[in-house]
Amino acid sequence: MTTDLWRFAQELYQQPGVEAACLRLQADGADVCLLLCAAWLERRQIDCSATRAEALRQLAQPWQQQVVTPLRQIRQNWREQAQSDSALAQLREQIKQLELEAERGQLERLAQRSEAWPRAGASTPAQWLDALAPEPANRDALQTLRIAATHLTA
Repeated sequence: MTTDLWRFAQELYQQPGVEAACLRLQADGADVCLLLCAAWLERRQIDCSATRAEALRQLAQPWQQQVVTPLRQIRQNWREQAQSDSALAQLREQIKQLELEAERGQLERLAQRSEAWPRAGASTPAQWLDALAPEPANRDALQTLRIAATHLTA
């Protein structure tokens, strides 16, 4: 299994049902990058605590609100108009690439923050997805992420 969060997130997102689950969670106000990190931490069996979860939230929130979300909103606002305007469609694609780079930056920050955290004991399951999901969270979507992450072979 890869220890690189960005590659893990890319592989996980490509698993059946994960994209739809992430979009459902995002529509409910979840920070998908934070949840992808949570799945990564669970997969690596990193010890979960309220203090660590809050540290990740505090790190992720400003970047998500000030960088990722504005780029996503521009891209989404241009969706319909870009279908009939090739110049706008090209700009929209560039915004999409910037959005992906911003998400990658967020994931790198989260990985760096958690790199020294120890593994949980064998009898203690790491419950990062539950700790970092907004309330109320779509439990089926979270379970889709959890199951897909456990099946990654890379």
